Amino acid sequence: MVLARQLVERILSRKTQLGLAVRVTVAATAAYAIATALHLLLPLWAVLTSIIVTQMSVGRSLKATRDYMLGTVGGAIYGGAIAVLIPYSSELGLLGLLVLAVAPLAFVASIYPSLNAATVTAVIVLVLPTMHHADPMASAIDRVSEVAVGAITGLLVSFLVLPSRAVRQIRASAATLLELIADAFTELLAGLTRGRDNDALHRIQDGIGTAIVGLNAIGSEAERERAARLSSGPDTGPLLRTILRLRHDVVMIGRATVVPLPIEVQTRLAAPLTEVSTVIASFLRSAAAALREGAGAPAIHPVHVALQHYAEAVAGVRQDGLIRGHPGDTAERFFALGFSLEQMHQNLCDLDRVVGEWSEAAADKPARVAK
Repeated sequence: MVLARQLVERILSRKTQLGLAVRVTVAATAAYAIATALHLLLPLWAVLTSIIVTQMSVGRSLKATRDYMLGTVGGAIYGGAIAVLIPYSSELGLLGLLVLAVAPLAFVASIYPSLNAATVTAVIVLVLPTMHHADPMASAIDRVSEVAVGAITGLLVSFLVLPSRAVRQIRASAATLLELIADAFTELLAGLTRGRDNDALHRIQDGIGTAIVGLNAIGSEAERERAARLSSGPDTGPLLRTILRLRHDVVMIGRATVVPLPIEVQTRLAAPLTEVSTVIASFLRSAAAALREGAGAPAIHPVHVALQHYAEAVAGVRQDGLIRGHPGDTAERFFALGFSLEQMHQNLCDLDRVVGEWSEAAADKPARVAK
């Protein structure tokens, strides 16, 4: 019973994925029922198409539908034209037509992956008539009809059955990414006292890079929904660009912390660096929570104070000449760290602004005053 309850809880915690499973199931069964009612030759293609175009978000479903329909129509026209204009009467002739159909379409699909369906469709249009003794043009029309039924069904299900908007998903993805950046930032600053090898540095940042790719994909889907007037909300561009810049800041800080600072410098900067690490990580995590909940951005004033304390400590280190006498790469890393933190400060101010724009209450409040 305990295992069953835990399994149910894990499934229910994946609401987005569970919603997708429901939509795919509804789309597949509805497509089969419609294709059968219309007496289409191969209802299988309607079912497969409905599964393909039913995606995690409405924006992604729109793109999948557009791409699959364009590829199908293009492949049907090309395959049908070849079959009509170049008649064949033997297996060898069909083999030659297949080469003529597949080679150029595969080349085009390698350049434009969204047209992958064209090659498959052309092959079906050419080969299927030999199996059913049908006319090539009738085969092309059947193929387009089957895919159209599946595409329209999948798209309608994406709109009507537990619809998932990319604009909502981008909040959760951006929040997760900010938490990853906060964890990495804390770990990287700790390296100023113990150093780390490049492999450890890559392990810290690999997860951030993967999450950035996913966030950009969701951002494209959200903008597609906005362009089609299917959802509202702030422009995703500023949020994505700000998070990307914060990721770049983490990369630069990582390079500056591969080797620990000299002991005397560590002693002078230990307290202000600890304050910077704690305050900035806390701000990033609070901003992540604000994005998830649609709340306003957290106060950024502690970040200003912590970085001011660090800047004063750095000025004292320079005034006392604690960097003199050390190798050039040590001084380079010391100054690179300060520059990276200053850049991060500017980007955190931008994050404060965009999180406010994404808050549910932002539209009902006057423009936020910089804190």
